[in-house]
Amino acid sequence: MMKLRVRYFASLREAFGAEETVEMPAGATLGELRDALIARGGAYAERLARDRALRCALDQAMADEASPIHADAEVAFFPPVTGG
Repeated sequence: MMKLRVRYFASLREAFGAEETVEMPAGATLGELRDALIARGGAYAERLARDRALRCALDQAMADEASPIHADAEVAFFPPVTGG
């Protein structure tokens, strides 16, 4: 298992807080991380649902859900339109 720092922005931050540490199996992808968070149910299932547009970044660079995650990575999730 590897530990990741997961950060949330905009409305996701309001729902989940600013960040948390998550453990995932070695070789996991961003999409698998999203699915693991959705599996928690509740607000995670609602806010991260597959029918919702969501952007993600890996180590502060935009990435797609097929991107593999490494130990101690920083992952960020945010709605496609933030700020104002």
